[in-house]
Amino acid sequence: MTDEKRYRWYKDLNGYQWFVLLVAALGWLFDCLDQQLFILARQPAMAELLPGTPTQAQIDEYGGYATAIFLMGWAIGGLVFGVLGDRIGRAKTMIITILLYSLFTGLSALSVGFADFCLYRFMTGLGVGGEFAVGVALVAEVMPDRARPYCLSVLQALSAVGNISAALIGMSMGTLREHGLVESIWRPMFVVGALPALLALVIRARLKEPERWQQVSHEGDVARKLGSYRELFGHPTWRRHAFIGLGLAFSGIVGLWGIGFFTFDLVGNVLRERFVEDGQTEMQVAGSVAHWKAIASMMMNIGAAFGMYGFAILAQRMGRKSTFAIAFIAAMVSTASVFFFLSEFHQIFWMVPIMGFCILSLFAGYAIYFPELFPTHLRSTGTSFCYNVGRFVAAVGPALLGWLTGQVYADTSDPLRYAGLTMCGIFVLGLLVLPFAPETKDQPLPD
Repeated sequence: MTDEKRYRWYKDLNGYQWFVLLVAALGWLFDCLDQQLFILARQPAMAELLPGTPTQAQIDEYGGYATAIFLMGWAIGGLVFGVLGDRIGRAKTMIITILLYSLFTGLSALSVGFADFCLYRFMTGLGVGGEFAVGVALVAEVMPDRARPYCLSVLQALSAVGNISAALIGMSMGTLREHGLVESIWRPMFVVGALPALLALVIRARLKEPERWQQVSHEGDVARKLGSYRELFGHPTWRRHAFIGLGLAFSGIVGLWGIGFFTFDLVGNVLRERFVEDGQTEMQVAGSVAHWKAIASMMMNIGAAFGMYGFAILAQRMGRKSTFAIAFIAAMVSTASVFFFLSEFHQIFWMVPIMGFCILSLFAGYAIYFPELFPTHLRSTGTSFCYNVGRFVAAVGPALLGWLTGQVYADTSDPLRYAGLTMCGIFVLGLLVLPFAPETKDQPLPD
């Protein structure tokens, strides 16, 4: 048995390091809860907020536009709060981002039209985008070097708990709607999304800034460069790393938000026809569809939890680049298979988890790899640039899917299915970037 196989990373952590991991994991867990609630609420919200009686193609089209606006907010928030994370500290910035996304998630429940719904989602995205970079920078700087990739993969894997919780909420709302006990499925879901604001109180009480950050923030020359985009792009190594990370993130984010997360809408579209054929009333159909979309979400995220932790194990044994290559290929094949073949109930329980395992494993890779590309005074800024500029550019993904669905394939038997298949080629971009990426396995964080 190799030394790596015998290694038990969790034995290297002290009590405070466990606390940091827990707080950062909860922040990202609730962040992902918000994202998943939006995904599950997107179709019923569009059906209610769009004027008149919109067609399914219009609902899918405007759902894509709303998602693109949310991602744009996410990207801008990531850039702004990534800089703040380096300048004022990881813990302080985390509090601001959690309060922001909690407040505007709650306000989303009060939407009266498409425009204000998109405004609330944009503002929610500002907070959601900022939380990831400061969270992974915090964990990366507090944990022992050898345990760091495992801790970051756990941070990302636990996000599946937030996603599964959103699925359970969606299932409950679907059941209540199916029995006529609630008029709206999506509004109560956003109310629940406001609860994470309570976590900010815990962070404020106990969380300290990492020693690495405290040290560089008091060093004269380095302190002046904290969170500086001029420093990030003025240094040839950090500039190169930033654009490599951007390319990797763009491929995976478009793959997930522009294709993968529309699997639930595909499931809803496929099963809606079955329920109508079975003679269900309109109210029963809406409830049944919401229920099964939530089940699909749960299946995807159960697979994702294993995939995200699995990425860390493989990355520690094979290296970051080889593991990314396997993950991009697996994500492309599994996602295309779902959009091409999914047509039966039983496929939700094995095809969707496999896709979740493959496509979301990439995001554990981002959490592990991006902090390893940048020095302490630029870690939050650089990570945010990779992940959130990637998300800003990737906002074209859902918009493109919406356009393909509502325009290019509008006259086909299943527009969403063909649009998803068309876009699966985006994973090839990640493979094309990998040859230029540095290998960081077994190397300490840059100072």
